[in-house]
Amino acid sequence: MPRPIRAVVHLDALQHNLNIAKASAPNTEVFAVVKANAYGHGIERVYPVFQSADGFALLDLAEAERLRALGWKGKIILLEGVFTAEDLEICANLNLCFSLHSQHQIEWLEQFQQINPDTKFDVYLKLNSGMNRLGFQAYEYADIFKQVQALENVRSITHMTHFSDADGQRFGQEGIDYQYSLFKKITQPLAGQTSVSNSAAILRHHSHIQSDIVRSGIMLYGSSPDYPTHSIQDWNLKPSMSLRSEIIAIQDIQAGQSVGYGSNFVAEQVMRIGVVACGYADGYQRISQTGTPVLVDGIRTETIGRVSMDMLTVDLTAVPQAKVGSEVVLCGKSSHGTVLPIDEVAAGSGTVGYELMCGITARVPVQVES
Repeated sequence: MPRPIRAVVHLDALQHNLNIAKASAPNTEVFAVVKANAYGHGIERVYPVFQSADGFALLDLAEAERLRALGWKGKIILLEGVFTAEDLEICANLNLCFSLHSQHQIEWLEQFQQINPDTKFDVYLKLNSGMNRLGFQAYEYADIFKQVQALENVRSITHMTHFSDADGQRFGQEGIDYQYSLFKKITQPLAGQTSVSNSAAILRHHSHIQSDIVRSGIMLYGSSPDYPTHSIQDWNLKPSMSLRSEIIAIQDIQAGQSVGYGSNFVAEQVMRIGVVACGYADGYQRISQTGTPVLVDGIRTETIGRVSMDMLTVDLTAVPQAKVGSEVVLCGKSSHGTVLPIDEVAAGSGTVGYELMCGITARVPVQVES
């Protein structure tokens, strides 16, 4: 019998969350972001439901090739653009859009035009509005736009930026208002569509932000982009992945006895604890603190002690009926219908749901539920 841990991808939840993105950003093109292998869910697994998106956004050519192999004929954008001049040949063959954020990428386009004069690209010109990762500075953007517009192998230019604080409460010079005001000031005199909204902006700010194309990412996968200000229940999102296992042993311990490596948990009273087949080699965070929530037989309880490579332990005080073989849900939805949002679990190790999704390791089998 295989080890009982497994990850479950919920197609109905993925479709539901995409519908929320569409309803939150009406009259726009909604792109599904599937970078990092669809946030750990698997591009091939999410594709059947994300075909109803207007396009896909990702990072590398291999993921774009996988989408084309699945039969996708529509738009695909490389969010970080091309990494070498040779990538442009692949973009042409796969009919990919891509961002332009640096002068060297424009030079590659100019060189490619000389060799392949008949090829046309749709590009996303990135304005650095304050994130200070990728993009052209505001003072140079209009001149860069004219330079790109003059290229014969550029068919269209979409203006793009990325918000640093769409998920927070900071406004003014360092927040979304400043970035969006700067973006509008720079791009409104220029022709072309716009793409500015990520998941946080879609849910929190779309009523006063004009974005012809939105890039829905983490919200599609059942994580709140501004947790803990809002939970997935506040946004009517559903968990798209569940990490499930079982209790493989039970220990009855006395007051004063410790649990796990380092003996950093010491029982203050008689306790019954469950040993779960899940550890950091499965992608569960080793630094998760005692008290991180978990579901046993659909009942909320918590972890105790240090997470080890293959096992962790949970308090069974609230679940007296638990036994070997009882279902344990580390995040997501239990077979009993109870939900444990991944954001709450991530908070137990001081991180975000994104990291847990992307961190599920290859030894965890994955099954798909419609």
